[in-house]
Amino acid sequence: MTVFQHNGRCPICEKEVTFSAEYIWFRDHLLCSNCGSIPRERALFKVIIDYFPNYRDLCIHESSPGGRGASVKLHKECRDYSASQYYPNVAPGKTHPQSGFRCEDLENLTFPDNSFDLFITQDVMEHIFDPEKAFKEIARVLKPGGAHIFTAPLINKGNKSERWASRTEEGEIIYHHEPEYHGNPVDAKGALVTMHWGYDIAGYISDSAKTPTTIIMIDDIDQGIRAEYIDVLVSRKH
Repeated sequence: MTVFQHNGRCPICEKEVTFSAEYIWFRDHLLCSNCGSIPRERALFKVIIDYFPNYRDLCIHESSPGGRGASVKLHKECRDYSASQYYPNVAPGKTHPQSGFRCEDLENLTFPDNSFDLFITQDVMEHIFDPEKAFKEIARVLKPGGAHIFTAPLINKGNKSERWASRTEEGEIIYHHEPEYHGNPVDAKGALVTMHWGYDIAGYISDSAKTPTTIIMIDDIDQGIRAEYIDVLVSRKH
């Protein structure tokens, strides 16, 4: 049963569509009738268009792409787009023999300095054990003037960000709260949540990676961008 629908224009597939949901949790269920994208994907792509209208000509890397929405659009339309996933049993920088994806660990990227104009992650940064190291690594591989554009659920909003799980030097996981998992495209067990971020993430990134960060909040039902926790962050490298 459809609980909501609205006619509009999808910023990803660029078509007149119907946005509809069978559940009131729009974040995962307000779908585009043409490309199947969800609100956070449309918000991310709108920010890419607004900040980098020449995105098709840029060198772009996406970590942990999905099989729809912005990931598919970037792969199809950008002449210098690459993507990677993280596989614990594949050496970083090597290609997974079945999936064909390059293996990359955000905490230890194998790319040279100043490699990319844009680095994209979608709901990844809440699953990183050492986010400071990851943000620094992403900043390192960005070209001057480039940006890390990403989504992450800022569920703590105005409250302080909280560590949800950490890892010892020996690799043992420490759970600071009840373990929480999100969907993972390469692991049926899911992805462990390590951080509950709040709006202070912008200052955290600016301080640790020296990439000034802006949080962009969009509410535009005519573009299907309406839901909880769909803020988009842009970290720019000077």
